[in-house]
Amino acid sequence: MNQSQPDNLGAFIAENKTLLKEYLETRLEIYRLQGLRLFAKSAGYFAWILLSLFLGFLFFLFGGLMVAYWFSGLFHSYVKGFGLVTLLILVVFVLLAVFRKALFVEPVIQTIIQNSKEEDSDDETID
Repeated sequence: MNQSQPDNLGAFIAENKTLLKEYLETRLEIYRLQGLRLFAKSAGYFAWILLSLFLGFLFFLFGGLMVAYWFSGLFHSYVKGFGLVTLLILVVFVLLAVFRKALFVEPVIQTIIQNSKEEDSDDETID
């Protein structure tokens, strides 16, 4: 009885070798496609972030110029108007630096964790 079991195991492996090979190839293709999807989503988010930063910079630049000219008109001095806007921009940068963890770091971490949970739940439905 013990001698027939290795023959049966060998025959089982030989019979199902092609099925196992197809299964492994399919799993590798699934992982490759999931990686491609992740790369595509990341590239899309990266392009969106770059575009948003560029538009935000333009808004900030022209908005700052507008406010600086407005203050210059109020104070009848370009130095006072542009100086005040420079001081306001400096205060904004200091506040962003002080609250960077609460405003940027934590939300990004939470978003990454949430997206990875969604990816895991998508992967479980595929299996």
